[in-house]
Order: sequence, then structure tokens, then C-alpha cells
Amino acid sequence: MKLDSAPLDISGISQTEIELELKDSNDLNLTPAIAQPVQPVVADSPQKQQSAVVIFGTTFITIFLAEIGDKTQLSTLLMSAESHSPWVVFIGSAAALITTSLLGVLLGSWIATRLSPKTIEKSAGVMLLVISLMLFWDVFKG
Repeated sequence: MKLDSAPLDISGISQTEIELELKDSNDLNLTPAIAQPVQPVVADSPQKQQSAVVIFGTTFITIFLAEIGDKTQLSTLLMSAESHSPWVVFIGSAAALITTSLLGVLLGSWIATRLSPKTIEKSAGVMLLVISLMLFWDVFKG
């Protein structure tokens, strides 16, 4: 085996063939190589990367279901009925939702560079629990 030769693909070569090739080489200090499986390179994120279609679909369905009957939808409905200009109301509300979504995405990506996903999940859970308790207290008290 010459040092300037191309590397061997040892996946289809048996251990004895490797040892024979090493014995035939001019360098007598070589030891038999043992082929080990190559481990795939794992990204920094422990989760598997998802396709853009899956991410888009999940986001669309989640936001769509969350907005049905929401105060934003009801406000848009009332503004459209009062103004008699449904397309102007649609463009204004769509621009507002796009802007708030952009702020959420930018803030979320900034936070993701500084905190681990587990910390973000726990923080979101605690914040939702606090908001729920505050709403419960408001209903209970008033």
C-alpha cells in the first residue's frame, strides 16, 4: 500500500484482506487496522431536523386553531361590519398579525441562541401557569 494512494473503502473488505495488504506493504511497523462503523455527525440540536413543509403545516394549524373565536377575530369581524370596507379591514388586520408574528419569530430566534430548548419549554410552562392562576384569581374574586 502506497502512502500517496487513494483511501480504501473498507466497508466491503474483510479483516483478512486488510491484514494481507498491510503485510505486503513496505512499512513493517504497520499494525492491522480494524474497521469500525462510522457514526453519523449529529447537529447541535438533539431533535431531528424537520422539513419546511412539516414546520409550516404545524405552525399554520396551531395558529389557525388558536385564533378561531379569539378576541382578534371578533374585533376584526366587528370592525368589518362597522366600516363597510371589509378588504381594508382584512389588509390592516393581516398586516398587524404578520407584524406580531414577525416580532415573535425574531424574539424566539434570539432567545433560542441564548437558552436551551428545555429552559425555554419550562419557562413557557411557568408563564402559562402564572397567567392561568391570575385569570382564575380574577374570576374567583370578581
